[in-house]
Amino acid sequence: MSLATDARRTTAHAAFWMMTRRVTILAAGVDIVFFGFFLWAGSPLLAWLNVLSVGLYAAANRLLVWRRNRVALALIWLEVVGHAVIGTLWVGWEAGFNYYLLMFIPAIMVSGDWPRVGVPLGTLFLTYLGLHAASSELGPLAPIDNTALVLVNVFNIFIFFTMASYTARFYYLLVRRTEGRLREHAMCDALTGLFNRRQLIALADGEMARARRDDTPLSLALVDIDHFKQINDGLGHDVGDQMLVHVSALFLACCRASDTVARWGGEEFLFLLPNTDADAAFHFAERVRRAVVGQPLTSEHTDVACTVSLGVTTLAPGETLDDAIARADQALYASKSAGRDRVTRAGAAPAITDWDGRTAC
Repeated sequence: MSLATDARRTTAHAAFWMMTRRVTILAAGVDIVFFGFFLWAGSPLLAWLNVLSVGLYAAANRLLVWRRNRVALALIWLEVVGHAVIGTLWVGWEAGFNYYLLMFIPAIMVSGDWPRVGVPLGTLFLTYLGLHAASSELGPLAPIDNTALVLVNVFNIFIFFTMASYTARFYYLLVRRTEGRLREHAMCDALTGLFNRRQLIALADGEMARARRDDTPLSLALVDIDHFKQINDGLGHDVGDQMLVHVSALFLACCRASDTVARWGGEEFLFLLPNTDADAAFHFAERVRRAVVGQPLTSEHTDVACTVSLGVTTLAPGETLDDAIARADQALYASKSAGRDRVTRAGAAPAITDWDGRTAC
């Protein structure tokens, strides 16, 4: 499992337990309201039962702060089931205390696969049926007047809708965030945060269509870190990864808002430069080269310098992206052959010239 996956899972768990803490606070507030209500309705047993419930929720909240999550959940289950059973048997099924049992269903269903949810879900189902049967058989043990019964029923329905809406909203937002992370993972390189090859190709299709429609130039710059294998072998792969992240930040700093840079593979990167002709692309690539030379990586109090070689090209009318990239790759190879740390541009002519204007073979 990757560190990124661990981090996402940890974030989701933290959000769940924060939601659970908020639910305990809301539930304790509901029980405080019930305390006054049942004193008014002439049911002191249920009134003082709510005082006990407030204490249980306060203890559960504190246990969640201490990360004693299993014990906290046990207290919450004890309070909700106990309160639902006693309230239903005491004042009747019509009071609506049974609704609180149903709020466990979403939490159970997202807790794991079917073997894990089967037992608690079955237990909840049997408890609900048993409570209904007992309430129908015994009737309310301490009935309250009809006005109070209607009020408590409406209040319980309101709280059930509020709690259910809040938890449903939480899971909806969690799914949306997860989908966003999956899309980001599909589009971006995990190490550098730049777009990956697949996403750049998708963006290039749109830019090529726009360039044809508007009759504007579209250029590419292919970049390779010089002697990257020596950095990895000599200083370790951690420093190599740091170098990739470092130069990626420099590349982004050189880009305009309309430009795109992607990790093309390994230590190779590709710039997509809309509305950029051959000369402008060459000067852009030279600016990128100088930015890397001028800002070495600082790693463990040591500056690690590197250089980059670049090949630039401008798409010809009717040319495919693959053909243009192949020409940029040839220009990059010419930069490497001519001594590295330079920009070479590929033109329509067979000869490829480097940034000093010399012919490179």
